[in-house]
Amino acid sequence: MSVVVVGLNHRTVPLELLERVNVSPARLPKVLGDLAGREHISEVVVLSTCHRTEVYAVAERYHGAVQDIRNAFSELAFMPPEDFSDHLYSYFDEGAANHLFSVAAGLDSVVLGESEILGQVRQAWQSAHEEGVDGSRLAALFRHALVVGKRARTETAIARGTTSLAHAAVDMAAGRLGSLEGKRILLLGAGEVGESMALAVAGITGAQVFVVNRTWDRAVALASRVGGRAVQLDGLSAALAEADVLLTSTGAPSAIVDHSDLAPVVEGRGGRPLLIVDVAMPRDIDPAVAELPGVELLDLDDVRAFVEDGLAGRRREVARVRAIVDEERERFTDSVTAREVAPTISALRQRVEALRLAELERHRSRLAGLDPSQREAIEAVTRGVLAKVLHGPTVRLKDAAGTPKGERLSDALRELFDL
Repeated sequence: MSVVVVGLNHRTVPLELLERVNVSPARLPKVLGDLAGREHISEVVVLSTCHRTEVYAVAERYHGAVQDIRNAFSELAFMPPEDFSDHLYSYFDEGAANHLFSVAAGLDSVVLGESEILGQVRQAWQSAHEEGVDGSRLAALFRHALVVGKRARTETAIARGTTSLAHAAVDMAAGRLGSLEGKRILLLGAGEVGESMALAVAGITGAQVFVVNRTWDRAVALASRVGGRAVQLDGLSAALAEADVLLTSTGAPSAIVDHSDLAPVVEGRGGRPLLIVDVAMPRDIDPAVAELPGVELLDLDDVRAFVEDGLAGRRREVARVRAIVDEERERFTDSVTAREVAPTISALRQRVEALRLAELERHRSRLAGLDPSQREAIEAVTRGVLAKVLHGPTVRLKDAAGTPKGERLSDALRELFDL
């Protein structure tokens, strides 16, 4: 069995396709259950963020599992697999570990060193565990990925500066408007990213912060934290009429604001410009809104272009982070291969120990006249001889673990010693 990852991300497909395969928290249990029920998959974790949707699985058959996952993407996107299969990337075993470790370390994000991704990796694993579709192989992989992500941020400067999608969105808005001081800032969405954006704008001199969210209690709680005001969802149009900037990040499955919603609001603004930064996936704002006079609409592609300007310092840290990823990948691979042969080695040792004890028992009457020191000497000699006999096969089996040769050696030992 192999661990495989199959996915699409911001580097391989346009935003329009990425949002079609995005898996919201509400859809996640069904998607996990569907994948786990497919013929060639025995464990599964889905990592779906603003920038990627990836399926990690333990494959009973590699090509069969990749096909299962490709079909699942097709069903998510409501499009035939041949329309996107050329954009899919896939890795297995060591390559899958290397990819996940790079993701957790922030090397594969829109914002290099992104801070949110580590929590998203943890949440993806936790969600799979809650649905009962993960297992020991993926648990070990994701547990190690969290270690890699923490090491990267502790031992290097990869996380220095603006490494958060939320902060990048706020910084970009401030750059577009010259400053957010004294502005009326409307936040649509009170989830993790919305909360981060709210904290980023809290305390800006003279700024007024308004929070709109489908769940009223969350809007109230977040507004209270940042000294803002909560607004009911049905009051969104009135709030937009007064806002200078809208920052949106909900988890809604489709656009919340379309052209027909915003057109009358724009007419009533008296020509005042409105900046919208939409970092939701799928997008909260209909792209056609950008055609309205006075409206500037920015999305994840614009955030990606914006953060390119501030990456020089963090890029210098990439080599150090990559070295950590490489080191931890080797450690993980060694631990996996050791675990694979450990049962065979343990069974072999138990088998020969049982034979040693049985032989001593068979000669018990002949040894009855020995004193304790002589008995101890016989115990030490017999154990020592067997340890030396087993040393060579054990070392060779460990060295060959994870290879076809290792499988042949394991099979031979099990056959020869009836393990």
